[in-house]
Amino acid sequence: MEEEVRKEDLRIASIQHRNDVRTGMDHFAQRILRAGESHDSDKLTGLDHFHSDFKTGFKKTGWYDNHRKVNRHHIDKEDGRATDINLIDVLEHVADIVMAGMARSGSVYDVKIPDEVLQTALKNTVELLKSQVVVTDKDA
Repeated sequence: MEEEVRKEDLRIASIQHRNDVRTGMDHFAQRILRAGESHDSDKLTGLDHFHSDFKTGFKKTGWYDNHRKVNRHHIDKEDGRATDINLIDVLEHVADIVMAGMARSGSVYDVKIPDEVLQTALKNTVELLKSQVVVTDKDA
């Protein structure tokens, strides 16, 4: 079968594949940008509640308990982990930890995410991208 493929057809298929992968990567990039834009928006929309818990040193945790539920990136806490967790959530989690740690203390604590959480995030990311793909017959 491989012998029957013309070099020009292989070139065209390779260009199409590169474009398809770029489209998939663009999809991920847009999701990452949206995650960054909306990161911790409840700190501003719920500033009074956030501030009241903050003043107690988070001995009162009403705001923080809700914060983990309405934001997808607190994947190190079971109640902060979306059932459809994906690798965008993982990347936001990493960015959150690194940026907060460096800003507050100049260091970052050891990041640990259970393997099963990462495997679930990977599988869900595959499904997320598959749901965006539309396969068309070029001859149709």
